[in-house]
Formats: sequence, structure tokens, C-alpha cells
Amino acid sequence: MAVTMGGQDGASAASGAALPAVLGGTPAFPEGLPLTRVQVPDRAELDRRFDAILTSGQLTNGDTVRELEDAAAEFLDVPHVVAVASCTSGLMLALQAFGVAGRRVVMPSFTFSATAHAAHWAGALPGFADVDHATLTLDPGSASREIDASEGSPPTVAALMATHVYGTPCHVEELDKVATEWGVPLLYDAAHAFGSRRAGAPVGGFGTAEVFSLSPTKVLAAAEGGLVATRDAALAETIRLGRGYGNPGDYDCVFPGLNARMSELHAALALVSLRTLPERVAHRGALAAAFAARIEGLPGVRLPALADGDTSTWKDLTLIVDPAEFGCGVPVLAAALKAEGIDSRRYFHPAVHVQKAYAPLHGAWRLPVTEEMADRVLTVPLWSHMDETTILRVADAVVRIQAHAARL
Repeated sequence: MAVTMGGQDGASAASGAALPAVLGGTPAFPEGLPLTRVQVPDRAELDRRFDAILTSGQLTNGDTVRELEDAAAEFLDVPHVVAVASCTSGLMLALQAFGVAGRRVVMPSFTFSATAHAAHWAGALPGFADVDHATLTLDPGSASREIDASEGSPPTVAALMATHVYGTPCHVEELDKVATEWGVPLLYDAAHAFGSRRAGAPVGGFGTAEVFSLSPTKVLAAAEGGLVATRDAALAETIRLGRGYGNPGDYDCVFPGLNARMSELHAALALVSLRTLPERVAHRGALAAAFAARIEGLPGVRLPALADGDTSTWKDLTLIVDPAEFGCGVPVLAAALKAEGIDSRRYFHPAVHVQKAYAPLHGAWRLPVTEEMADRVLTVPLWSHMDETTILRVADAVVRIQAHAARL
């Protein structure tokens, strides 16, 4: 589904829109509409699994974790999946296995901070590259230029990282060419993307490895946890060893690992959730399409582009707002939505390269698209069990606000 804006529906609706709540109109959601709501899977099966785990006394690194790894590998069509405590720990272990310490990892700055944090904790330096204007995912050309610019003097580039932002698949074919050209491993922060597909193929089998998050806001949730998917047997074994301190079993640690094991209880929750994942991804896609249709033709607002043949989890429903055309900027829009009772977040603002944690490095990169998009994005509520009426009420609130933006 290529999500684009054009036509007359939103514009026509705007011309006769009622007052938004911030100007005295009736709030769309007087009871409040949170950004996310967790959908707990089949309670009966969960109770059965939890009871069996608690009765066994095996609370971590047991049969349920292995069952999840096998089920995820089958779903993703990859030979190896390693369950870990979080996506961040999975990224850290993969980067450690790549030997990035003291070297540079090229990555987007338009991403959640954990992408860069993982490289830092693995002993690497970030090399930030720009993103594509349409998809907000890593621009392969910018990534290649950043690698090239880092080759002239140490530290050299040790790896390339990319993020499937909001579940939108990256330009995986072009990024693979960049990684091959420069002879570096390609790691995907796939935190948002368990259930996404690139040209019909599951996200999970691209690059050297892909790492997913199972935290509560994700479409596949385990309360907390992560999954590392790879076709590289040696890498999978290294990560499996690393999640248990690097201890092969005799306490003579092979390398400094982490306590990054997933508990049996978290694995059980993920397993039950996995059974209905395709239905949830399809429903979220339908809601995103309904939202896009409702605001079609509305000036100055669009959703990230999704290529024909691709599937996104739509982990986040994020608007890209052009203040000049929309009539107001993101902070004003967010305040107006709050008056409607609608929660929102600026995912991702500020961009990583200008955050306090990385501010000492600021000035080394010119990322015009990243900085523009970071100022223009606003995420609105979308949940797996939201109904179409609710998402359309959110869209209608955006239409009303735009119609009266000059007064805000």
C-alpha cells in the first residue's frame, strides 16, 4: 500500500469543520484517548502456561524460551532466532560480536536513542547519516557517503545499522549493496517491525542480523524482551553465549557478556501473542489506510510512504506536518490535540545527533532531512484493538484543527 495524500475528501471536510476544542468546540474524546493500549492475548492459555512454568520452577532459559525461538524462526523464515532480555541488549551483543569497539558504526540519527546507545555500550562511536524524505528510513546514499568520509582517518567503520522506522521496511536491497561494497556487516534495528514485510518477504531475514523488540508498545509484546534473527549460525551461537555473561557453562567466560536472558514468563506471553499477530498487523494496516483516506487532500500533512508490496506493522501512526501548508507547527497541533483529549508524542524529536548524550559530537554531521523531519513528526494513537470509528474521530480532529489553524 502506497500511502499518499491527494484528492478532495479531507479538504472538503475542512471547509465546513466545526470548531476544535482548543477554540471552544466539543472535545472529540472528553474521556481521553491514550497513545497506546496493550492488548493482552488469550488469558486462558496464558494462565495454563504460567501455571506450568511456575510449577516447574524453571523461570528462565527453559523450554518456553526455546519454543518461542523456534516459532519466531518459522514465522520469519530464518534458521536462527535468539531470545534476549531486550532489543537494546540484542543490538549490543550483535555489535560486540562484530568487533566494533574503538571503531565507528554508521546509523541514522532519526531513530530511537537506543540504536545509538547500543553502539556506545559496545564501545563504538556513532557515524550519523541522513534519512529518506518519503519513508524516514536510512538513506543508502547518505550512509555510503558517511562510510566514505570515515575511511580517511581512524576510527574506521566497523558496521552499518538501519532502523525500520514505525515498521516501515528499509530500502534493504540498496543497503545490502552499500554494506557489500564497503565490506561491513549490516545490522537492522527492527524494534518496530516484527510482522512487517519487504516485497512480501518477512522482515527478519535481511542483513547480517535483525533485532526485534517485544516491549509493551510493540505489536508483538512480551512485556519486555527482544529477538535476534540471523542466517549466520556462528553469530547466533555467539549471541546465545553472550546473553549469559559469555559463560559456556564452566564459569570460564569466553568474553564479557551480559545478563540478557529472557524469562520463561515473558516468552509465554510472546508465544500466545504470536498466534494472532498476522490479524493484528492486518487490522492496523486497515486503520492506517482509513486514517489516510479521511485526511486525503488536507494540505500540509502526510504519512510516511510505504512501497507497493510492502507491509508495515504501523507500530506508530506518525503524521509529517509542513507548518507553512498546514497552518501551524507540530507543538501547536499537539496542544490542540491534547484539548481534544488525544495523546500524542514527537517520535522522533529531537534527533539523536542533537540530544544531550551526543551533543559533544554535534557539528560533525549535516543531516538536513533528519532535522527537518524531526521538527515535523507527530505520532497519534493507534492500537491493535482500536476500532475504525475511533481512528476516524482522530482524523476528523486533525481536519478540524487544520481548518482553523490560522486562529491557533
